[in-house]
Amino acid sequence: MRILMISDVFFPRVNGVSTSIQTFRRELINQGHEVTLIVPDYGHDDEENSHLIRIPAHTVLIDPEDRMMKMRHITALVDDLQDREFDIIHIHTPFIAHYAGLKLANALGLPVVETYHTYFEEYLSNYIRWLPQQWLRLLARGFSRRQCNLVDAVVVPSGPMLDILRGYGIQSPMHIVPTGLDISEFRDSDGHYFRKQYGIDQDRPVMVYIGRLAYEKNVLFLFDVLKLIKQNRPNILLILAGEGPATTQLMAASEAKGLKENTLFVGYQQRGSALNDCYAAGDIFIFASRTETQGLVLLEAMALGVPVLSTAVMGTRDVLIEGCGCMIVEENAENFSSVAMWLLDNPGVRCLLGESGRQYVSEWSAPVMATRLHGIYQRAITQKRIASAEAGF
Repeated sequence: MRILMISDVFFPRVNGVSTSIQTFRRELINQGHEVTLIVPDYGHDDEENSHLIRIPAHTVLIDPEDRMMKMRHITALVDDLQDREFDIIHIHTPFIAHYAGLKLANALGLPVVETYHTYFEEYLSNYIRWLPQQWLRLLARGFSRRQCNLVDAVVVPSGPMLDILRGYGIQSPMHIVPTGLDISEFRDSDGHYFRKQYGIDQDRPVMVYIGRLAYEKNVLFLFDVLKLIKQNRPNILLILAGEGPATTQLMAASEAKGLKENTLFVGYQQRGSALNDCYAAGDIFIFASRTETQGLVLLEAMALGVPVLSTAVMGTRDVLIEGCGCMIVEENAENFSSVAMWLLDNPGVRCLLGESGRQYVSEWSAPVMATRLHGIYQRAITQKRIASAEAGF
């Protein structure tokens, strides 16, 4: 099968959408399919690759890490794309990629699948602060409904996200396909080396957060938890790996809350090497995002045998099962901190959770999820052909 994917984000922009696209693309290629990807140009050199098309793009003012592709450069590709005889288009994001993907699908006569990666109803208010939150919720619901009803199938990474989209009034067929995990990427790690590299004592209690430093990730709540733990364990350390629009605010908040000596911001870490070491440097991995459509970092931590302490909201409810690599706690700083301290004091429990987590993540293998996605492609293609035949084309 020849698949054309299009997205407003991809590496070197680090986030869950980039990781999801990379994982599915790699696995589909491994299964013998041809996958071409259209994404923004971030000004970095890529290897010459006709299956990765970088489009000239502008910086996005509200989030300088992102880029906005120039539509005319995408539509100019129609003749070349026509010659490649694609079977389907897969749209991954709702901005320029969505509208360009529909234009390409119309020009090429192809069915369209779109993945709904981001819970925009809870996302927009963190970036558009000058409009009332209720207006933004209605705006997010409206554009999500309109966009999803224009495609042949919608992919969502979790059951809760599917339920929300049904509530919006989306009529297009919807399918749950989480992003799978390439377990082979998470076999090797060296937490001791990471601690040594950053001057962290090997016996210091350490919690790790990995993810974007963005408002919707609820990192300030983790600081409240950290402050309570510090009252009993003054040398507690929280490592934060990632970057994002809230980085400066979070660094300032850390200092304002008296946590400067208890937080370590290490920025983005290289996947497959330093990132694994960062996970493994932690005694526990903590997470409290309210807007995750899945929560890949939770599975990554478990794959490396690091016990997870997290709330279970939205997509993380599908990922987390109490006792399978994790402990679940509600968003209450006192309760969260109490459970965290109990885990820090009980290495035997951490070891048991770590082992159960390694076993659990085997159920989330990337090849299985890619095969499921391919089945959705096949159904969309068949339905498109039937509809065209009935219309007399």
